[in-house]
Amino acid sequence: MTAAEPTARAGRRRGLTFPGLLLTPGVALLAVLSVLPFLALVAMSLSRVRLLGGVRLEWVGLDNWVRVLTDVDMWWSWVRTGAYLVLTLGIEMVLGLAVALALHRVLRGRGILLSLVLLPMFVAPVIVGLLGRYLTDSTFGLYAWFLQQLGWEGDVLGSPGTAFAAVVLMDVWEWTPLITLIALAGLTSVNPSLLEAAALDGAGYWAGLRHVVLPSISGILLVALLIRAMDAVRYYDIISVTTNGGPADATKTIPIRLFENAFRFFDLGYAAAIGLMMLLLTIAIARAFVRLLGTRGIS
Repeated sequence: MTAAEPTARAGRRRGLTFPGLLLTPGVALLAVLSVLPFLALVAMSLSRVRLLGGVRLEWVGLDNWVRVLTDVDMWWSWVRTGAYLVLTLGIEMVLGLAVALALHRVLRGRGILLSLVLLPMFVAPVIVGLLGRYLTDSTFGLYAWFLQQLGWEGDVLGSPGTAFAAVVLMDVWEWTPLITLIALAGLTSVNPSLLEAAALDGAGYWAGLRHVVLPSISGILLVALLIRAMDAVRYYDIISVTTNGGPADATKTIPIRLFENAFRFFDLGYAAAIGLMMLLLTIAIARAFVRLLGTRGIS
């Protein structure tokens, strides 16, 4: 080791490196764009926001938070959001993994099939909602016609149970391809020698899938689950276009209630408290998944 090396290391410890200097303006801009709105949101959650005659904040302390935590309708919205989260993630993970396994076994035309499978993912959620709304219309919708042939005469989006199932399935139709794409990328990284060794030991397809394939791609599946979980908690587009929280609040999840309080009733302080609760939940979900990834030695 030369005498110049400790000096160079000490210089790197004292100041930013050249790449760090290049990144500093962008990081500072992102910090400003993130921190200032967050502080404004916190201030709004502790105030009553007046809009007439100019925007002004009237300090009310924890009143908005007390309303959020004691509102029974709000807690029912959290229950619906949790049910929406569990159903969409569960169905998407199972279907996405199944489609990925099927595509992985295809030797010819895999690229064409994958392109067709991924098409729903590139459609805007608003368009998906409008398409589902027309397909389930009781007068001319194709899906409604199929249900009528099976003997069901109700309105899909007019009944609480079927409306909730419909928005869940629309989300599944759009985002299952994302899980398929991520799972397929994980399957291509599985060591073939492990599968050959399992086959020589007498393991069949399902045993190899359970003991070799799934453990090998479990980390990638957790990443896919994290991405979809953080998005599903704040999902708004499809529900807003199709049911707007109805019928009878059956699909009124937290994002719908947040929009309603902020831009229909203009109760911005209360809406800010709801938004911060959503932020805390998203952070908790992210930390839980990162901890799981860390225990598996992936992060």
